[in-house]
Amino acid sequence: MNIGKHIEEVLRKQGRSAQWLASEIPCERTNVYNIFKRKSLDVRLLMRISIILEYDFFAELSQEAFPKTK
Repeated sequence: MNIGKHIEEVLRKQGRSAQWLASEIPCERTNVYNIFKRKSLDVRLLMRISIILEYDFFAELSQEAFPKTK
C-alpha cells in the first residue's frame, strides 16, 4: 500500500483539500503534497492524520501485513 496516495484518496473522498489538511496538522501545503508521495510515514504523523480524518489507516496496514487466511 502506498500510504501517501491512500491518505490523498481518503481526503478527496471526504471532499477536503490539501490546504485544509495542512491547516489541521499544522504544516505548509507543500508538505501535504510531499506526504501524498510517500510510501511510508512516521507513526506519530500517521496517527495525527488518522485522528484528523477520522479514518483508521493502521487497521488497513495491519490487514495488509497480516492477511486473514482460512
